[in-house]
Amino acid sequence: MSTRVRQEARAGADGRGGGPGPPGPRQPRRPGERSYPGAFPVGPTISFLRRLRASLDRGSELPQAAAEAATALPRELQEALDRMLRRLAGDYQEDEWGFDEEFADSVLPLLEFLYDRWWRVQPEGVRNVPSHGRALLVGNHAGILPWDATMMSVALLREHPLPRYPRFLVLNWAFALPYVSVVMRKVGGVAASPYNALRLLEQDELVAVFPEGVKGAGKDFKDRYRLQRFGRGGFVEIALRTGSPIIPVAVVGSEEIYPKIAEAPPLARLIGAPYFPITPTFPALGPLGVVPLPSKWRIEFCEPIETAQHGPEAAEDRPFVFELSERIRETIQAKVYENLVKRGSAFI
Repeated sequence: MSTRVRQEARAGADGRGGGPGPPGPRQPRRPGERSYPGAFPVGPTISFLRRLRASLDRGSELPQAAAEAATALPRELQEALDRMLRRLAGDYQEDEWGFDEEFADSVLPLLEFLYDRWWRVQPEGVRNVPSHGRALLVGNHAGILPWDATMMSVALLREHPLPRYPRFLVLNWAFALPYVSVVMRKVGGVAASPYNALRLLEQDELVAVFPEGVKGAGKDFKDRYRLQRFGRGGFVEIALRTGSPIIPVAVVGSEEIYPKIAEAPPLARLIGAPYFPITPTFPALGPLGVVPLPSKWRIEFCEPIETAQHGPEAAEDRPFVFELSERIRETIQAKVYENLVKRGSAFI
């Protein structure tokens, strides 16, 4: 979470919206009320299409609607061009983890398109996530690339009263991928390690972890929605040491976007990845095979599990750590099955 957003959230939580200091809390993004300043001209394009649709809905003919929608376009494009030139000159800000809020806002229109139109995400329980302060989101993982983490992020930005960007831990090998690694860092991805998770929580960030790891992302399609083991409960230890509440998150939909039917170990060794998936579309369709399939998604943020009352010393109690880890896994598994029933058909 950036300094600006954190300050806004704290000001709103303390009821100090007026007077000197940071502005009031960031408002949730809602259809028809969105602004995409960002760094690239994606935002103006989305804004133009939304104004065009609004004019057509009011009964305007297409030429008139296009003229009305284009009135603000030159100014917005010029502003976007100025931002691009400024960033190319190195004038932009990142935090110590590489998070770039301006860049994240720029790609948000694409993520919102995936959220609204492609995957038709239905979120539930968003208010269970704390408005400020440290917290650990623990979710099931699938889909090879961390699309589930980005959709969780969009749900919080869209639906939460005090939106905040979560930081999600990503397997180290993904940061070796060209271009992908840069984008992941700029939108909140951090290399997965206990040390990084501990530091982020100590900085009062909202952190998302996926304890299934490679076992979750790389499982075959026939094993979809069957959660794998959560390892040794390292995420529970970290939560206990930092007094962070744990919010289990159940994601339904990500298992169908890249249905893995086989894998190619020689290719995996060649690129240094833990596995190389074979899907019905990849690598048969080449680059087009990377496009995720348009499944229907549901994301449920469950009630938080408080850890502060146990104290940091509880992290040394191995039976307790393992029991809590299993309880969280069982909670997510039960919610996954429940949301599969609620979702119905995977694609229709």
